[in-house]
Amino acid sequence: MFTADYLNVKNGHLCAGECDTVELAKTHGTPLYVMDEDTVRKNCRMFKTCMEKNYQNALVLFASKALNCLEMCRIANEEGLGLDVVSGGEIYTALKAGFPADRMFFHGNNKTRDELCLALDNHIGTIVVDNLFELEELNELCGEKGVKANIMFRIKPGIDAHTHDFIRTGQIDSKFGLALENGEALEAVKEAVKLPNVTLTGLHCHIGSQIFGDEPFKEAAKVMLRFYKQLKDELGLELADLNLGGGFGIKYLESDQPMAYDAFMAQVAVIVHDFCKQNGLCEPRILIEPGRSIVGAAGITLYTVGAVKEIKNVRNYVTIDGGMCDNPRYALYQSAYTVVNASQADKPADYTATIAGKCCESGDLIGENIKIAKPDKGDILAVLSTGAYNYSMASNYNRNPRAEMVMVKDGKARTIIKRESYEDLIRNDI
Repeated sequence: MFTADYLNVKNGHLCAGECDTVELAKTHGTPLYVMDEDTVRKNCRMFKTCMEKNYQNALVLFASKALNCLEMCRIANEEGLGLDVVSGGEIYTALKAGFPADRMFFHGNNKTRDELCLALDNHIGTIVVDNLFELEELNELCGEKGVKANIMFRIKPGIDAHTHDFIRTGQIDSKFGLALENGEALEAVKEAVKLPNVTLTGLHCHIGSQIFGDEPFKEAAKVMLRFYKQLKDELGLELADLNLGGGFGIKYLESDQPMAYDAFMAQVAVIVHDFCKQNGLCEPRILIEPGRSIVGAAGITLYTVGAVKEIKNVRNYVTIDGGMCDNPRYALYQSAYTVVNASQADKPADYTATIAGKCCESGDLIGENIKIAKPDKGDILAVLSTGAYNYSMASNYNRNPRAEMVMVKDGKARTIIKRESYEDLIRNDI
């Protein structure tokens, strides 16, 4: 029934990390993000162990855009991961959490001058350059500051990941990176090696998100390695690092069948080893960037049911005290979720409902035609697999305060992000 092994039913209630979710809702209020610490750490260790098993030199980066907060940065550091950051705010958060700057990789397709300065002033380990405009500005800034920056280029390998158009990033028609097909990636490398204030250490690619099959990843590795061979043959250049990105799918519904990550990584490793051996390449350090696959299934969101509107022969609306302001993914991508009536978790899920948020938008839904145990006013609904891109994408639309987040472990819950107050909402108003 459930998509994560830390969830179970006790006394008719859904429990997470041995905490009764109905009691969590009473104690902390709703909407409430709930993260299971053991699951997060288990996933970090699984990726790290698999990479170390398959490569002599590897680094796992947590893609912090999935869930960037002080506690997640601390956990990633404690588990020996690097960090993928994509904004000044994510850099600032990681630094405040004590995350080592040399294990941060700064991404982004339009980094501002202030953000680049923040990265340089704090000695961020690697800047993943998106385009030639950024390369020129970065080289200039480094010259002004008397420093030299390690860089990678983001490359579009031309791979169709077969996901939603909004989350495909590896094809030529993407706002991200430099394309191989038209030669701009090669020209960027030629330009970078001539510049005095940057050191090109490797290349990065990312083909999309929520990918279930392994073939797109294997093909991306082949494409990138062929480009590494071209750089050696034409420029005599061998790069130290190859970042193959992330995008590994997770289970949102019972019908979802995500790949076994360890098996997938082993298959990609064979491709890397064989290609380098057959073509006389020094094998680069391999980096990957899991985000959703570390935190996604480790999180649930709790809501309190308000009105239940049954429109005969049309649909049943179950309204909740949150919505697109704390989970905009259905409105954006029509993302499907499993929903459980946490107050009646031992009852059959035989009631068809559309879960409607409280925002003043007709499109403010969490899901349609979802099967749950018929709810009463005041019941607690749990939306599963919301650990990634829910809090990260939350907003104050309609002046709704952002929700609290708790971390659960061994039957205890601790707050890691406080609930915003109305005073917080006007803090920057003048």
